[in-house]
Amino acid sequence: MREERCSVPLSAVEAGRKVFIVAVDSGQDLKGRLAAMGLVPGVPVDVILNSGRGPFIVAIKGSRIMLGRGMAAKIIVV
Repeated sequence: MREERCSVPLSAVEAGRKVFIVAVDSGQDLKGRLAAMGLVPGVPVDVILNSGRGPFIVAIKGSRIMLGRGMAAKIIVV
């Protein structure tokens, strides 16, 4: 039996969870900015802080990155 995984925006993921980026739902400018930070499809991301408002902090490849909620909402993960 195969486990179904639903994709959600990164902004909806609770702190302490590890997810994988599957897509970035934005224009080329934001995709380029996120790619420069290493946030591209296939990359595992640890959600460090998501209080529902304010800063959104993730860890990727040993670095912590603070994102705006709007940016995090455009990153689709499983």
